[in-house]
Amino acid sequence: MSTAPPSSPSRDISRPASLGGVLSVPGDKSISHRSLILNAIARGDALVQGLSGGDDVISTMRCLQAMGVNIEPAGTAGSYTVKGQGAQLTEPSDILDAGNSGTSMRLLSGILASQPFVSVITGDGSLRSRPMHRIVDPLKQMGAQIMGRQNDSLAPLVVRGGGLKGIEYDLPMASAQVKSAIMLAGLSATGDTVIHQPALSRDHTERMVTAMGGKVEENGLDLVIHPANLNAVDITVPGDISSAAFWIVAGLCHPNAHILVRGVGLNPSRTGIMDVFQEMGAGDSLQLLDQRTEGGEPVADILVTSTELHGVEIGGDLIPRLLDEVPVLAVAACFATGDTVIRDAAELRVKESDRIATTVSELTLLGANIEATGDGMVIHGKGSGPDVLNGADCESHDDHRLAMAMAVAGLLAEGETTVHGAADASVSYPEFWQDLELLLQDVR
Repeated sequence: MSTAPPSSPSRDISRPASLGGVLSVPGDKSISHRSLILNAIARGDALVQGLSGGDDVISTMRCLQAMGVNIEPAGTAGSYTVKGQGAQLTEPSDILDAGNSGTSMRLLSGILASQPFVSVITGDGSLRSRPMHRIVDPLKQMGAQIMGRQNDSLAPLVVRGGGLKGIEYDLPMASAQVKSAIMLAGLSATGDTVIHQPALSRDHTERMVTAMGGKVEENGLDLVIHPANLNAVDITVPGDISSAAFWIVAGLCHPNAHILVRGVGLNPSRTGIMDVFQEMGAGDSLQLLDQRTEGGEPVADILVTSTELHGVEIGGDLIPRLLDEVPVLAVAACFATGDTVIRDAAELRVKESDRIATTVSELTLLGANIEATGDGMVIHGKGSGPDVLNGADCESHDDHRLAMAMAVAGLLAEGETTVHGAADASVSYPEFWQDLELLLQDVR
């Protein structure tokens, strides 16, 4: 293992004889964003603990601070006090920068649409290339004035908000970000807002709005959001299952592994990856310990040990529940017996990178038998033998999840793997490389 610092542009990884230890992953990124945003527009003060320290969440925090929200550290790492401003924020004096975070841009646009001032929100080059018409269109229907590049479909976005009315809207895709942007705008609209979902997506916004005194009616996949003034609530953010997924794959696929990941959130709208691994034959090698509820969210410790997997077909309504985990799931599929087919995942092409193309290209470099399709990929698994993958030079393509997926591949491959762009992991998991080193040190 390289001794380069976490900020190094590349890291060298080799497969250890064994892999094991106990660790905690960062606070759930989705819940972290929402705990800041919703408490910022609530009445009263809140203590948020276990907040993700990733760059994406910091982008949300800084945008809120630029709109007059007081967010201060509260002693222990990951703890912050948020002094709610109620429904009225302050017009920012400068452009809001969402960095690399699609969640920040889309959810904050829902807030900006409700505010009676002009704002401009942008992001880095990657974010400025990602589709924003999916939030712009419904927010315009609600009464916001929004302009952007390429016929209002790309950032920077200029938003003149206020005077919103509730609408009835059919989501064109199962997207928690789009759904949440409309919901956040609907809290300040005149009249109810009705959202028809094509499939289940993560429901953290619904849970948190309800916990803060708002009213969200659910009828199957249909949601009705009533206008509401929210009350601040203290939130303990559970561990992010998307981050835990990297260690789950490492533990299942390494020939001699025993890993315990503490305090992982197991919201049913997020646990598609757990369902897939059970279908792949993980069985007792993937155990949930000390199952409990924290802040309205189900939480457990996850114990992972080595096993043999088999290929499966993944698609349909399951995809929104595991979309972020597809790159590392593809790594696991390389070590399964038989073919794994991932379909209905075209949304991956408009993430931080084209995750279909980049996952396929990078795993191919390591010797994987994998091919891209229009809306997914097919992985021809080689089983759990010693030479499934072979070390190679890999690129992150400025994508945090790809950087970490290739690191896991390096832990499982024969020979040395170099991950270029390793520091991109900090977008969602700043401690990733330290935790990887911890798993190696615990078995030395």
